[in-house]
Formats: sequence, C-alpha cells, structure tokens
Amino acid sequence: MGKLVYGDAHLTIEFEDRVLAHLQLVIGSKLRRGEGFFFSWRDDPAVGDGRSSIWLQTSMPLYFSYSSAGRVTINRAWLEELTKSANAPQGLFLLDEPGEETPRPKSYV
Repeated sequence: MGKLVYGDAHLTIEFEDRVLAHLQLVIGSKLRRGEGFFFSWRDDPAVGDGRSSIWLQTSMPLYFSYSSAGRVTINRAWLEELTKSANAPQGLFLLDEPGEETPRPKSYV
C-alpha cells in the first residue's frame, strides 16, 4: 500500500500503488496550474465506510510514498475520467478504474 501524507496534520491516506500513481498525475496537473480543489473518496469499511474529503492547494504539503520501487502502467481512460472529475465543481472523486473495482483507501491521523 502506498501513502499520501497530507499537510502539517500528517493525515496519512493509504492507497494501492496503482491508484496512487494515477492520483499523483491528476493532482500534480491541477496544482501545477495553481488550481485548488477538493479530493474525495469512499472510506474503507475498516475506518467507518463513510466518505472523506480534503482541500488541495499549492501551499499544502503533500508526500506520495509507494510501497514498490517499480512503476505502474498508466490507464489513459481512467486518467481521463479522474481528470474530468477533478475539473468538475465538486472536485476530484476517486472513481473505479474502468472494468475494475478500486480498493477503498484507509486514512489515519
């Protein structure tokens, strides 16, 4: 499991490396353009089975940590869907990879 560590509160969100790689591309693209946005996901049942959101902006520290040294193959169709979601008024929502069920992340403070 890879990790996205968010801000000074050190909120840690665990994602599969494949999911994290796609999110890093979408988030990086938005932040390079100086665009702040919400990122939301359904929580893993182990941490409540609810929904969580964080506000992402260029001044907020982010740290992406992968459990594997290998690179993943990028699914362009999934990347496009995530990018479209990120550009919508509600912000980026973690969508399932086309044809796959994407594991829900776990978050810890």
